[in-house]
Order: sequence, then C-alpha cells, then structure tokens
Amino acid sequence: MQAFLASHPLVLLCVQAVLVIATSRLLGVVLRRLGQPLVIAEVLAGIALGPSLLGLISPELLATFFPVSSLGTLGVVSQLGLVFFMFLIGLELEPALLRGLGKSALAISNTSIALPFALGAGAAVWLAPTLSTPSVPLASFVLFLGVAMSITAFPVLARILSERGLIHTPIGALAVTCAAIGDVTAWCLLAFVSAVVRSSGLGGAWLTAGLSGLYCAAMWFIARPLLARLVRQRTDRRGISQRMVAFTVVLLLLSALATEAIGVHALFGAFFFGVIIPREGGLAHGLRERLEDFVVVLLLPLFFAFSGLRTQVGLLDSSGAWALCGLLTLVAVVGKFGGATVAARLTGQTWRDSMSVGVLMNTRGLMELVVLNIGLDLGVISPTVFTMMVLMALVTTVMTSPLVAWLQRREGEELRAQAAAARAP
Repeated sequence: MQAFLASHPLVLLCVQAVLVIATSRLLGVVLRRLGQPLVIAEVLAGIALGPSLLGLISPELLATFFPVSSLGTLGVVSQLGLVFFMFLIGLELEPALLRGLGKSALAISNTSIALPFALGAGAAVWLAPTLSTPSVPLASFVLFLGVAMSITAFPVLARILSERGLIHTPIGALAVTCAAIGDVTAWCLLAFVSAVVRSSGLGGAWLTAGLSGLYCAAMWFIARPLLARLVRQRTDRRGISQRMVAFTVVLLLLSALATEAIGVHALFGAFFFGVIIPREGGLAHGLRERLEDFVVVLLLPLFFAFSGLRTQVGLLDSSGAWALCGLLTLVAVVGKFGGATVAARLTGQTWRDSMSVGVLMNTRGLMELVVLNIGLDLGVISPTVFTMMVLMALVTTVMTSPLVAWLQRREGEELRAQAAAARAP
C-alpha cells in the first residue's frame, strides 16, 4: 500500500483528508461533551496523527499515510486553506466594533497585548541561549516570542461565548470587542516582526513597514469605497452571483500576493481584505455562506494535521525541557490573564467580570498555531520551541471553557444567595 500511495499523490491526499476529518470529528464528539470547542479536537487530531502519537505507536503507518515526501503538497494545501480562513476571520471582524469604543475596551485590549509581549520578550532574552540558535538574530527571536505570547483567538473566543449564551451580554460584548482590537493590533505587530525577520537590516524592516502602511491606506481609503460602490450596483434580492464571488476571490488572492511581495505575509493580506469587505448589500454574508463550510470542514483540519506533523513531543525529552515548556505556559497565562484582568478592574469592572474577561482573552487556539507556523517557516523558532508553544496554546485554550463555566456558576450562586437574603424576614 505504501508504494501505491506514494505513486498516486492525489489518492494519498484524499486518504489524508479522510483520516484527518474523521479523527477530528470523532474527537470533537467526545470533547464537546466536556465543554471544549471543536478547535481542541482538531489540534489533538493533528498531534495524534503525527510523530508524537502515530509515529510512536506505528512508524510504518505514519510513513504510509503521512510520508515526508507528501508534506510539501499537504503544506501548500493547508496554506491555501489558511489564506481563505484568515479572509473569513476578517469578515467576522466588524469594523463598527472598533469605532466609538469606551476607554475600558481600549485599555483592556492594549494591556492584554503589551504585558504578555513584554513578558514574552523578557523570557526570550533569558531563554535564547537555551532555545535559540546562533543563526537566528536575538532581536528576531525576542520580537517573535513576544508576539506569540500576545495572541488571542478571536474566532474561538466568539464561539465559546456563543455556546455559553454570553455573546450578547455586557461582558461578552466587552470581551469580543477587546479581542477584535487585539487581533488587529497583534497582526500589525506580526507584520512588523515578519518584516524585521525577512529584511537584511533595520532599514529594510522600516521600508517594509512603510510599504505595509501604504498598502493598508490604499486598501482602506481606495479599495473599500470602490468595493462598496460595486456591491451597491451588482447585488440584488437574489444575493451575490458566482461572477461576484469569483471577482472577490481574485482580489483576495491579489491582496495576499501583495503583502507577500512586500515582505510581510500572505495571511495578513487575506485578513485585511476580509476586514474591508462591505457589510452592506449582503456580500460579506454571502461570501461567508459560500466559503465557510468548505474551508472549516476540509482545508482547516489539513492545516491542523500539518501542524501536528511538525509537533514532536518527543523533543521534550528531559525534565528541564518540560520545565521550560511549563515556564512558557506560565508566562503566557500571567501576561494575558493578568494584564486583561487588572485592566478590566481598573476600568470599573467587578473582580468576577474582570477575571471572566481575563480568562477569555487568554484563549489562543488556532491563531497561535498560525503564528507559530509562520515562525517555524521563517526559521525564527526551532521545532522544539514550536512544540512547546503548541502545547502552551492547547493548555490555554482548554482552560477557557471550564473556567468561564465556573465563574458563571459562582456568579449564579451569589445572585441566588443575595435573593434569598433579601426575601428573608
């Protein structure tokens, strides 16, 4: 079978897709009952099908179904899936959320980016002799680890709030708004860090940053109004046409190519193009309807499989390595949870609501894996650091649902106790 699959790349890709989707959905059934989002099942499925589990149990099966020679094709397909997924994330981000914000959302978002960035950068300086290599400039390693610590998984957070019935509550609206601002800020930081890593010097990095600024300005002030006018002219009650979908997909790919050519990353171009799509006229809704199921059900799990194949838990082969992994996780939690909680409290939220916001902002999930894969592709982090950070992303995401449920339950108990005390003679 191994020889047959190796000589038929399309058949092999189809078999890989079947294994990945089936495994993630089966795990999803179990984890849903434990209150965990589907993204946890997809991450675990990717790790299980990689060298960390399948390779440990049966290296022959790993070599048969996920041979090294197939990783190039799987990587390209998963990257294309990520381009479309980041476009969908941009569509989910309502620009209206970023206007007319109170000081609370802005302060929480900025603090939940700044503190973990500072802690991550500080930890990177200390850990660089152990976890980095001389070929990687210290500034690149420090900046990248700072950004990786600052990420919040906006789509995962929104889905957790929706499942918990909190999406339209004041605390849910605050958390979603903070995560939306944080997403934009973190991606701008990642764009700058990518520019620093890819450029030959600081001058080249500033040139890339300047070109990125021009790109964003052109997209926001020129492309966005033109798209809005086109949507008004081309849409009707029947919704968007296939021609409009094709035109939008072409523009999406051109936007991704533009940021890749600038020296940032194609994913940033896809994300920003999603942000500028007009919400009026049904274009954003129609595109989401047409693309979401295909991207989320097929292409995204392939990305998790590709990430899982790059995650080698066996590299953490000593108590010292696991201690460093625990330290990175602790730094990530203290920075994100601590920064968001304290900022929320200082802006007038109760301690319980502040902790709820902190827990939600600490969700990393998929977005962390996207950033980590970029870092591994750029050569900024090693496979060992990649594995540590994947485990950190998994732990911080798993924490979210049970902690939010516990805080909700405690709040309900307190409200019932207050009501009982008020009724007492």
